[in-house]
Amino acid sequence: MKKNHWLFFLLWLPSLAIAGPSAAKTDQTAPFAAPAPISYVLSMPQPQTHYFEIEMRVSAPTALTDQAGNGYIDIKMPVWTPGSYLIREYAKNVEGFRAQAGDRMVRSEKIRKNTWRVYTKEESLVIQYRVYAYELTVRTSFLDQSHGYLNGASLFMYVDPLRNQPHRLTVQPFKDWKKISTALPAVAGQANTYEASDYDVLVDSPMEIGNHEVLTFTAAGVPHTVAMYGEKIYNSTRLAEDMKRVCETAATVIGEHPCKEYTFIVHQTPTGGGGLEHQNSTTLQVTRDAFITARAYQNFLSLVAHEYFHLWNVKRIRPKALGPFDYENENYTHLLWVAEGITSFYQNYILRRAGFTTADEYLRNFAYEISGIENLPGTQVQSVAEASWDAWIKYYRPNENSVNSTVSYYSKGSVLGGLLNLSILQSTGGRNNLDDVLRLLYDTYYKKLKRGFTDEEFQQAVEKVAGRKMDDFFQKYVFGTEKIDYNGFLNPVGLRMVDASAGKQDPYLGAITKLTEGKLIVSAVRRDSPAWNEGINVNDEILAVGGLRAGADLEKQLATYKPGDSVEFTVNRGGYIKNLTVKLTGNPLAAFRIEPVSSPTPEQRALYARWLYLKTT
Repeated sequence: MKKNHWLFFLLWLPSLAIAGPSAAKTDQTAPFAAPAPISYVLSMPQPQTHYFEIEMRVSAPTALTDQAGNGYIDIKMPVWTPGSYLIREYAKNVEGFRAQAGDRMVRSEKIRKNTWRVYTKEESLVIQYRVYAYELTVRTSFLDQSHGYLNGASLFMYVDPLRNQPHRLTVQPFKDWKKISTALPAVAGQANTYEASDYDVLVDSPMEIGNHEVLTFTAAGVPHTVAMYGEKIYNSTRLAEDMKRVCETAATVIGEHPCKEYTFIVHQTPTGGGGLEHQNSTTLQVTRDAFITARAYQNFLSLVAHEYFHLWNVKRIRPKALGPFDYENENYTHLLWVAEGITSFYQNYILRRAGFTTADEYLRNFAYEISGIENLPGTQVQSVAEASWDAWIKYYRPNENSVNSTVSYYSKGSVLGGLLNLSILQSTGGRNNLDDVLRLLYDTYYKKLKRGFTDEEFQQAVEKVAGRKMDDFFQKYVFGTEKIDYNGFLNPVGLRMVDASAGKQDPYLGAITKLTEGKLIVSAVRRDSPAWNEGINVNDEILAVGGLRAGADLEKQLATYKPGDSVEFTVNRGGYIKNLTVKLTGNPLAAFRIEPVSSPTPEQRALYARWLYLKTT
C-alpha cells in the first residue's frame, strides 16, 4: 500500500483549479486580485496514511547566484511555531521533495536540516513534497480517517525574500469531508481557496478539515466560529452562550477588538493538551469529560479565556523579540512572564469579572497559585525573567531536578500579574489597574509605533499607570528571587495570607514517588530535604520503610512516624539493595489561604469591591 501511494505521489501534479466540497463561510474575502507570489495546494487523498501532499508554486524572481555561476533558490521549513518555545524540527516529517521549472525537473539538494536548495534561474518554480502528520497537538499537524488539522509552520515551506508577500492556499479536502474552518480570509469565487497577507499570517492560521460541528456567535461586534471535533457530549447552545460571555468580558480589558472575525478550533482527545494562540484564532485540546462536571467545565472556560486573551496580549501587545519571527532559530525574551504569566492572571480575572466564579473562589485560586510557587525549591534559584529566557532549553525539557532549579513563568508570572494589579489599585486609590497598563501598551506600541516593547518599556508603562517608581518590585521579584511580601499587597484590600499548615507536625521525607508497574519509584527529590541530604536518589525503587514492605501510598506509611524519627529505607538501586537511614523533619510545605483582616476599614472594603468587581450598595 505504501509503495503504491509513493508511486501516485511521484506522478501527481495537482491543478490549481479545484472542485470539491464547499468552503466554509467567512465574513471577509481576500483583497488580493493578482496571483500571489507563493501559492500552495494542500491535498489528502489517503488520510489513513497520515500524509498531507503539498504543491508549492513560486512565481517571482528570487534566484541568487553561487560562486560557480549557478542560479538557485532556497526553500525552507520552520523549525518551531510561534507561541510554543521549543525547536521542534518540522523538517523531520518531510518526504519526497522535488522541484520543476517549466516542463522539466530541476536539480535540488538538502543543504541544511531544514533547507532545500533548488538550482534554477527560472522565475517560476513548482515544488512538491509530502508531510507525515500523525501527532495531534496544538503545535503540530494531524491527519487520519476522521479529520485533518493543520498548523501551518509544520506544513508550509517558505522563501525568505518573499515572506512579506501575499501567500495563497487552496485546499483539496478528502472526498467525504464537507467543512473547513479557519480564520484565513477566503478568495471570492474560488472554492476552498484562502489568502494571507504574508507568510506570518499563513502559518498563524490553523485549519480544521472534516465533518465537525460548527457553532457561531457574535461577541463585541465580531463574528465568532467554533469548530468542534469529537463526540458531542456538550450542550451546543449553552457552550456558545458561555464562550460568548467569556469573549465579551475579555474584550472589556482593552476596550477594542482588533479582529474582523475569530475562529476557535476545539479538539476533544483522550488526554487533552492545552491551547495555542493565534492572531485571529486559537486551537484548544481538552479531554472528553471537559463538559461533564462543573469543575471540568470551569477549567475549559478558563482555557478559553487564556487563549482568547492572547489575541491582545502577545499577538498584538508583544515583547519586541516576538516578531517579526525567525523561524530557523530561538527567539529570546525575558518577557514570557508577561506574555504567558499575565495572560494566566487574566484567565482567572476574566472568569471572575464575567461572573463564572465567586470572589471566594477567586481568592482560593490565588492562594493555591501562591502555595504552588512558594513550595517550589526552584523559586529561590531561577528568576521569572530567567525562566522566560530559558524556556527553549528548560521549560519544555524538564528533568528530574527541574523542581529544584526552575520556576514556571506561567504560574509565577500569573501571581506577579495579580500583585501588580493590586499595587496599581492601591497606588491610585482604585482609579487604575493592570488593564490600564495593557491599554497603554496596546495604544503606544501596537497601534502607534507598530512594534513590540522592551523590558524597560514594560516597566515604564507600569510606573506611568501606577504613578510611582517600581524598581523594587522588578529587581526583587522579576529579575530576582527574593521572598515576596504578600501581605504588603493584600492589606490595602483588607486581606491577609495565612499558612493553614502552620503548627502541624507532619513528618517529611522530600522524595516524590510514582507507582510504575507496581513499583514505588522515586521521580524527584526536593532540594535540602531529608531524602536529598541522606542520599535517596531519583529512580530508586523503595522496597521497605522501617522494615515493612512499602505500599503504594508512601505518605500514609510515613504518617505513623513523627518529625525527628530516624527511619530505615530499603531501596533497589539499579539491581543493588541498599539500606539508608533518614531522619525525618517537619513538613515545610505551606498551604496558604487568604482571609479578611479583623475590622477592615471603609477604604479597604471599597478597594476590595473595586478589585473583585463586586457591586456595592
